[in-house]
Amino acid sequence: MDWLFIDLPRGLWNPRRGWQLHSLIQLHKVLGISLLIIALALGFIGWRYGRQLVKSNPRHFGRLPVTFGRIGQLLIIFMIVIAVQSIWGWLVINHFLDLPANQKAINQTITQIPLWNDLFAVVLAPIFEELICRGIFMNYFFNKNTRLNNGLAILVSGMVFGFLHDMNFDINWLIYSALGWLLAYTYLHFKDIRYSMALHMMNNLLSIL
Repeated sequence: MDWLFIDLPRGLWNPRRGWQLHSLIQLHKVLGISLLIIALALGFIGWRYGRQLVKSNPRHFGRLPVTFGRIGQLLIIFMIVIAVQSIWGWLVINHFLDLPANQKAINQTITQIPLWNDLFAVVLAPIFEELICRGIFMNYFFNKNTRLNNGLAILVSGMVFGFLHDMNFDINWLIYSALGWLLAYTYLHFKDIRYSMALHMMNNLLSIL
């Protein structure tokens, strides 16, 4: 997904000359095709997730009413996310860790096609990743509503999320996994995927500010 929505548009950028007319025309075509693919993919994944819940939904996931209490709980989890991001940033700034290649690619794209990157990072990627890593993955492989099964669902989903962002088994992977664990916990706690999507969007927005 990153190749289509980040690497391919970025490849049309000329570091010395910036955007040339032919590159802009190609970019518009690429972005148009990308948006079409996004719409089709989101439609299919959302449909598949809904069908999955209709077939088997022992945890009673669904659309629950948004209340001030739930918003407050979500903000508390977001404070934990901010703490993790702050520790991570401190480790990178003080050269204890290298910036992950995934984040380097995003940072470079921000300077080249900022509006597209912001749309992808803050809105589209969280929807895709939550539907796949939390919605479909956790309900397909960990569909029993037991304490052990829910714990394993959070653990494995977070680890998969970590490997999707950093294939190296290192501290960066561990931090990505920790963010994945928080997102998975949010999904199970609220029993509504919109909350983990919202948390993911807030996290990504925090990362690009």
